[in-house]
Amino acid sequence: MTTTNNEIRKTIQYLRSVYLMTPAYQKLEGHFRSLLEQRRADMADGMINNARGIVVVGQSGSGKTTAIRELIRKNKSLLKTDATQDHCELIGLQVPSPATMKYVGAATLRALGYPYSGDKQGPAIWDQVKVQLKLRQTCFLHLDEAQDLARYQTDKERQSVVNTLKSVMENSYWPTGLILSGMPDLKKIVNQDPQLSRRLYPVEIGRLHAIRDVTPVLGTIQQYAAKAKIETLPSVRNEVFAQRLMHAADYEFGLMAEITVQALAKALFNDGFEAKLEVRHFADVFYDRSDAIDALNPFIAEDFARIDSRKIFEFDGEEA
Repeated sequence: MTTTNNEIRKTIQYLRSVYLMTPAYQKLEGHFRSLLEQRRADMADGMINNARGIVVVGQSGSGKTTAIRELIRKNKSLLKTDATQDHCELIGLQVPSPATMKYVGAATLRALGYPYSGDKQGPAIWDQVKVQLKLRQTCFLHLDEAQDLARYQTDKERQSVVNTLKSVMENSYWPTGLILSGMPDLKKIVNQDPQLSRRLYPVEIGRLHAIRDVTPVLGTIQQYAAKAKIETLPSVRNEVFAQRLMHAADYEFGLMAEITVQALAKALFNDGFEAKLEVRHFADVFYDRSDAIDALNPFIAEDFARIDSRKIFEFDGEEA
């Protein structure tokens, strides 16, 4: 591998690690810092108060998981996040399937490094969870894909979920703040009980708007291109292109950023650092992701708004 190829690969790695600040992320970090500072103050004074938490909601591809990952990365100097150590102040896990409180409790115990005995019922498991949260000195518990906690459940079962979540934050032994992230169905759980909803700061990562977000999207392209140290052609610096990119990303910020980075990778691999980012790089990325013909590629088709950008293996007509 040549030095140039090494440099290109390192540049692409760097681009993939870059996180561009958004209003939703700034809101998320603001709430988190406030909660952390209050918890630190309570601990310093020997006080035990009910904890609060954050609920992050967005569609698939909005960038929820990436935002949480960035939050943890940026705040590593303020709290212990190494799950392999005895003390870990933030523990995270993905809600398992089926998302019963017994299975979620067992998964939480495993995330806490505690060997789970499978003969216990849900309430007993969560009693163990609370003990382990104290032993690990865990201040925050992050449950990703938390909307699954309400999937296929009755109102009574959802209320049991709500009561368990509240008990973690209200535990007089060691209250733990919750960070819940998931799809919009997560709102069903949060709004099931006013006591729970008022303990959670809401952060919603909304969909991009075809008119309002033209300038921010074009700015995102330019920021990534500047970090890649390559130029952009006028064809990717206009309003219509921004709208094509948003549509290709189904108006989700996370997908939009991902497609942009992949287009820059195409340009770099094709032409090195002399490359100029252009429409064909984005069109090629969409083709790679969908196998769509030109007539169903938002970067090529004239009537791009009619295209369902989430579908793959789509053909404009019957297959031969």
